[in-house]
Amino acid sequence: MLQNVDDSRAFVFDPRGRVESAEAPLAPRPGTLDGLRLGVLDNSKWNANKLLRGAAAALGAEIGFAAVHYYVKHSFSKDADPALVARIAAECDIVLTAIGDCGSCCSCCVRDSVALERLGVPAACIITTEFVEETGLTRAAIGMPGLRPVVIDHPVSSITAEEVAARVAQITAQAQAVWLGRG
Repeated sequence: MLQNVDDSRAFVFDPRGRVESAEAPLAPRPGTLDGLRLGVLDNSKWNANKLLRGAAAALGAEIGFAAVHYYVKHSFSKDADPALVARIAAECDIVLTAIGDCGSCCSCCVRDSVALERLGVPAACIITTEFVEETGLTRAAIGMPGLRPVVIDHPVSSITAEEVAARVAQITAQAQAVWLGRG
């Protein structure tokens, strides 16, 4: 777009835009997960509850959590309410959130995780393979490119109980590494 500001100058605006953000550090990582309070944030997408409850149970079989707290946000296409994020940060040491399997819910899951990380709570955000690139752009745009998601097979909304179990295994393997800052 060409715009004349006055007779002596013309400005050209690039419609692609430019993202400028300061990079924020991740929350400090714990040395162990035993004894921590796990927060589980469900974004109310179809099968998110099954994945999250299955993953929490599987992780709890391996890790001695002090407590497991469940939270639900009522719109997958909006960021979690700041009061809910603050409550989770006050009540939990680590968080598991899901599910990012479409455009708006991926962005919002990542934004929720970044909000928690900025409050000092390591967050493992579950997304599907189809949205790895999109969430990378989102993480970079909001200043936390180092936040690593938990990536599971796509799709999620139309899967069988056996496929839920397979994805729970993927979550269990990756979430621990995300929280501990490994690999």
